[in-house]
Amino acid sequence: MSTLAIELHPQAHTIKCTDNHLIVELLDGRTLSAPLAWFPRLAQATQKQRDNWQLLGEGEGVHWPEIDEDLSVAGLLSGTH
Repeated sequence: MSTLAIELHPQAHTIKCTDNHLIVELLDGRTLSAPLAWFPRLAQATQKQRDNWQLLGEGEGVHWPEIDEDLSVAGLLSGTH
């Protein structure tokens, strides 16, 4: 029987924001999606501001400098954003 390796320190590598969702692609192949409404600063930002993101650390978090928003990948995975 084979088992999947569990990523103990999940890391983001690509972030996308649509009009309705935040989509985070992780290095281990998973894709997270959450309603943009969960993140009021992102929901109220322009698409240009949403597209201007930076990874924090080695991908443990995401920062949007123009709107001063930070999210952790662990928080997104646990649903506590």
